[in-house]
Amino acid sequence: MPIDMSTSRPNANSTRPARTSPTARTSPTAPPRRAHDDAPDTLSRFVRLVALEAGPERDAVREEIVTAWLPMAHRIAGRFRDRGETVEDLRQVAALGLVKAVDRFDPERGAFESYAVPTITGEVKRHFRDRMWALRVPRRVQELRNKVRIARRELVQQPGAAEPSAADLAARTGLTEDEVTAGLEALESFSTLSLDAEPPTGDDGYSLADTLGAADSSFDVVVDRESARESLRRLPERERAILYMRFFEDMTQSRIADRLGISQMHVSRLISRSCARVREEALR
Repeated sequence: MPIDMSTSRPNANSTRPARTSPTARTSPTAPPRRAHDDAPDTLSRFVRLVALEAGPERDAVREEIVTAWLPMAHRIAGRFRDRGETVEDLRQVAALGLVKAVDRFDPERGAFESYAVPTITGEVKRHFRDRMWALRVPRRVQELRNKVRIARRELVQQPGAAEPSAADLAARTGLTEDEVTAGLEALESFSTLSLDAEPPTGDDGYSLADTLGAADSSFDVVVDRESARESLRRLPERERAILYMRFFEDMTQSRIADRLGISQMHVSRLISRSCARVREEALR
């Protein structure tokens, strides 16, 4: 008996879900994704800011823009944490950079974020460069320091590498060894130790201040002595002897007069005349 296949075969159309045509799908339009969540849309306010004259209304719009972008400035400041500066101070510096970016931005040149990020980052880096050094280091030496620091890190990270010498760093950076030495010295200039700190030897009751020498008072008269030396040599022998006895042997004028067989008044005149001559020649 023939079998009717139409009654035993399942209906494909009844078991498969119906396909939906692309045109039938409906979904809300997704907003364009931004690089960061702290990048608000302030284009209309920037356009308005540029059109406004100086006054309370313009100041209010400017403040709105700065407030809207402040989270981005804080995010950039956070990249520089743990470098010897407090987060609050870094945020203040970043906020200053944000204000500068808002004041200088031209909305016709593109997105504000592309302009603000390098402006704020540069402001924070300048803060570290100009305010955070314990010693005032010239900009050129700071640049040498950065080159030497990067080259040193790259050389040390190589397998089996030892501490690179100045010649190794010079070959790596293309600098002279003197420039490398200046950069290495600058590496130690970002922060300083207190004079109350203990030296590396760790002696109790002994501080770095104890290692400092005192000024030698004799340095102040070196130039004067050298200037007067030749003038003293040109004096007559008796006058040189009188000055020696008076100022080096600390003899009184009376004792000098007795030793030379002359009057005390004559000794006084010879001393005054000799000193005036030496002083005049030394000051020429």
